[in-house]
Amino acid sequence: MPMIQEPGYGRTRNSLRNSATALILQVIAMLIGFFSRRIFIRILGVEVMGLNTTASSILDFLNLAELGIETAVAVTLYKPLFSRDEQSIKEIVALQGRLYRIIGTFVLAGSLVVFCFIPRIFGKSPLPIWYSYATYGVLLYSSLLWYFFNYKKNVLFADQKNYKVLLCTKLVALVKLVLQTLAVLYMEHGYIWWLFLEALSATISAILIGIIVNRNYPFLKEKVQVTKDLRQKYPDIIRKTRYIAFHKLGGYAVAKSSPIFIYAFTSLAVVGYYGNYLILTTNLTAILTALYSGVSSGIGNMVVEGDKKLIMKVFRELFSSRMLIVGICCLCLWFLADPFVSIWLGPEYVLGHSTLALIIFQFYISNTRNVVDDYLTAHGLFHDIWSPIAEAAINVCLSILLGRRFGLDGVLAGVIISQLIITLSWKPFFLFRSALHEPLSFYIRLYARCLVPGIIAFAALHFLLPLLPIDPSASIWLFLAYALVTGIVAFAVYGGLLSIWEDGLKDFTSRIIYVIRHK
Repeated sequence: MPMIQEPGYGRTRNSLRNSATALILQVIAMLIGFFSRRIFIRILGVEVMGLNTTASSILDFLNLAELGIETAVAVTLYKPLFSRDEQSIKEIVALQGRLYRIIGTFVLAGSLVVFCFIPRIFGKSPLPIWYSYATYGVLLYSSLLWYFFNYKKNVLFADQKNYKVLLCTKLVALVKLVLQTLAVLYMEHGYIWWLFLEALSATISAILIGIIVNRNYPFLKEKVQVTKDLRQKYPDIIRKTRYIAFHKLGGYAVAKSSPIFIYAFTSLAVVGYYGNYLILTTNLTAILTALYSGVSSGIGNMVVEGDKKLIMKVFRELFSSRMLIVGICCLCLWFLADPFVSIWLGPEYVLGHSTLALIIFQFYISNTRNVVDDYLTAHGLFHDIWSPIAEAAINVCLSILLGRRFGLDGVLAGVIISQLIITLSWKPFFLFRSALHEPLSFYIRLYARCLVPGIIAFAALHFLLPLLPIDPSASIWLFLAYALVTGIVAFAVYGGLLSIWEDGLKDFTSRIIYVIRHK
């Protein structure tokens, strides 16, 4: 008997396929990444890792020229993809390609200016100056490939087929990481090989993405002339891009500028120490992204259908499940991050408890905001341009003010304060008032029901873990045993209480079980 397609379950099935692919590849990449970074730091030095982090942040600033075109195009693609309107898809992608070529040219020109100032930017670095030029040059090359050749991949993401992108890009990245590690270990001039493999992997990924897009959407091979009439046909792309540009600036100031401020007020070594912890949170963020891979496009598809009851039901499911997973990650970070870094790199790389608390707080805010952000994006709500401006201004001012006085902790505190004011306060209010048309008290009650069990779980761990006769910093096996107990207790207490208090988590679990059983 054919399966009845209940509302939302087709989207859930696509999301699960994307999530499974992304999660498996991300976990493998994370495990290899921890091992390889230890090798890189031991052989190349922490300054080289700090250089990579800082150079990436500078290039990310120039990539702000992308101005959110990718997001605006994805929102515009939801409807024609839903109705399979090939002509509209071709026109939208062609317009995106034209805009991306302009932006790529701008990024290249801006980078030429950056090259002129590299001796001043990295003047405090003890590394040879060619390291800075070569590192930035390779990162720039990788970025330009996407602007000029692989902008069409956006169609796969909007169509919930991003697992196909991940299969080639992540697999190539895994092979690259293994080869980079071997090159640093066994080859003369290991960093030169490291840079060469970085550029080669970007080239291979770009070629594979092009092949996948052409196979899935052969009609995109047809040339479409981008005329004035075509640009006027899709005014929402330009209009929404203008709005998203401000959000991009705010997002950069909050998420990407920290290494630059830390370097300005401390040193590349401190950036490297911070980068070690950043790898932990970045990998956890990547795992969360993998778990919810394809959700954004699924929400967009659901909004096009317009079933308000389903929209609110899915919001509760996604929000409660994400709060649970992020909360467990935060609990594990607090009790496990320091002993892990001590075993992984050495006790001299362990940061203070205050710094760790700030890193975890920032991770928590950044990863619990995603459901609200995804719903805002799906509804095309970007016109609150004052909020990213305010967030960026607060962040920059406080990072400079507090960074001068408190160094690393001051910079992180500046980021958190700006997020508290805008992310946790304004964004939910804006969503519920402008799109969901529900009282904000719905969100406040939901947030409280999801937060309180996490606080209880923290108290339980804080009481139980000291009773264990285990020193997690003594060996990897004792650490794994300690981590296992921490994870089990966190999941049992937090998950158990949340499943009792919040129906959204129970509905989410039932949805996943249903889809798995009816493949």
